[in-house]
Amino acid sequence: MKFWIRFCALAILLLQSLAFSQRGYDPTKPCSEGQRRQFDFWLGSWDVSWPASPHGPAGYGRINVQKIFGNCVVQENFSAEPVAFHAMSLSAYVPELGQWKQVWVDNQGQYRDVVGESKNGEVVLSRQTEINGKKVLQRAVWKNIKPMELDFAWEQSEDGGQTWQVLWPIHYTRHKQ
Repeated sequence: MKFWIRFCALAILLLQSLAFSQRGYDPTKPCSEGQRRQFDFWLGSWDVSWPASPHGPAGYGRINVQKIFGNCVVQENFSAEPVAFHAMSLSAYVPELGQWKQVWVDNQGQYRDVVGESKNGEVVLSRQTEINGKKVLQRAVWKNIKPMELDFAWEQSEDGGQTWQVLWPIHYTRHKQ
């Protein structure tokens, strides 16, 4: 009897591993499929630029984006000129929420955390915060996504999301090595 129980357990494990391999699942790479690949368009090295605006001067820089921790975390490293501006973000897909979470920090003391999803060819991560005692919505939007370029915008709404003001539009061009 013990032999049959062990045999059946082994057979079930074998069938499960075959089923996973048929779907391309690799248990050694738990974060390499499905929604966890929604930021794959962003991976690589990018040249970025933005125009002058009431919120700051024109600038340019370089962004490097890679997956770390077994493909479970997307890490962005951002360097910009003409002022020495450096930032980093970490993004991860949270299956329990069905959404992405991102945290951004920089050398000017800014900390931003946003949450959202990929939908209709765009990735939108947002948050609610207070500025000068007033509640506002802010969001990061990746759009016009193509293999060699894309657009990003940091936006703000003071009317609950009815209208949005672009605070920082950034154009990405894939860096040619």
